[in-house]
Amino acid sequence: MNAQTWHGHVITRAMAVAGCAALVLAVTGPTAQAKGHDAARDTLATGDGWASDGTGTTGGAAADAAHVYTVTDWAGFKAALAAGGTAPKIIKVKGTIDAVSEGCDSLAAPGYDFDAYLAKYSPEAWGLDTDLSAEPADSPEGLRRVSAANQDQTIKANVPANTTIIGVGKNAGFKGASLQIKAVDNVIVRNLTFESPIDCFPQWDPTDGDKGNWNSEYDTAVVYGSTHVWLDHNTFTDGSHPDSAAPTYFGMLYQQHDGELDIVRGANYVTASWNVFTEHDKTILIGNSDSESTAAGDRGKLKVTFHHNLFSDLVERAPRVRFGQVDSYNNHFVGNDEYAYSFGIGKESRLVAEHNAFTLPAGISVAKVLKRWNVSPLTAADNYVNGKLTDLIAVHNAEIPAETLESGAGWTPTLRTTVDPAKKVPGIVDRGAGAGRVC
Repeated sequence: MNAQTWHGHVITRAMAVAGCAALVLAVTGPTAQAKGHDAARDTLATGDGWASDGTGTTGGAAADAAHVYTVTDWAGFKAALAAGGTAPKIIKVKGTIDAVSEGCDSLAAPGYDFDAYLAKYSPEAWGLDTDLSAEPADSPEGLRRVSAANQDQTIKANVPANTTIIGVGKNAGFKGASLQIKAVDNVIVRNLTFESPIDCFPQWDPTDGDKGNWNSEYDTAVVYGSTHVWLDHNTFTDGSHPDSAAPTYFGMLYQQHDGELDIVRGANYVTASWNVFTEHDKTILIGNSDSESTAAGDRGKLKVTFHHNLFSDLVERAPRVRFGQVDSYNNHFVGNDEYAYSFGIGKESRLVAEHNAFTLPAGISVAKVLKRWNVSPLTAADNYVNGKLTDLIAVHNAEIPAETLESGAGWTPTLRTTVDPAKKVPGIVDRGAGAGRVC
């Protein structure tokens, strides 16, 4: 069995994935006192991905007693975030906290009526040539904008520097929240289940595509211009509001979800480990635009590591990468009939994808694992598909020659912990990833 260290003590891989009870009994070492361990004060290990680079990631581990909070509701959580400025703080989350516990109707502007919105902006009544940006404040679109602003203010929570947010036990998390890690340094988020926020008031854009489209806001978590962020043992899911249950209006899916995790606008030094990303469409975006104005702030940044994550029942973006040096190793990707791709190769990206495992259903081509959006070289070695060693680039290029990919990302990752054999990754990751496993 493989071994890993935890505060100077050795535990086997089997112990690590078996749960806290096994860990308490199995920790060894001259000063081991598992019952006294407080996971809220854990820091990212040296060499564990890009977030360990430079100053490393310690979150709120150094918090004094006055800056340790336990929260059980949304108001309490936002108050804890705001307290104490950037002094190290720990926020312990108990139970599931609903950011929109009173429902979407509580956020609607007076006079807003969705049926009136549909009637006015249907393609038959409005057409498909003009967007809604010029609509006045008292129009259905104007009232939708006010309603959307109410939701924006309600569900977004700004995380300060030097903060650890950690779930207590196996059933802690957030529903309908959008975590904003924006322009700060040194944040840890662990052991939480996030049910994706739904946009209560999506906007209809008649000019989006040939048929128009519904556009939604609110990512589950956003790392925006921030550095040294560690996301570990979380579960990201659409939960009780999957896209499969969404209605259609004007012949288009009434899309109420955006991304599960966005890492954008010059964010840097991020490690995402042992998370579950599941039941979602546009999952993870690294770099949000090809525009030169955005590129100026992204070049040389967006350094992100993904390891030992489970990507299950997703459509796309696991992740889609622009500009960044992204290291993806020892992850398990499980496709379904809606599967579009896992790795999106975007502008000036330098992705290294190694020692991963893919489980694809019959009828889903291996060539779809990689999707070329721009010509950017990547490294893809020692990856297994349905238990078979597979050259992902060669398979892609043979089947989709019009979108030929180039091999060789031009850099070699060095910030890695134990690299497990790719063939063993499904068993290791499926047992160990996700919320409820941090002691």
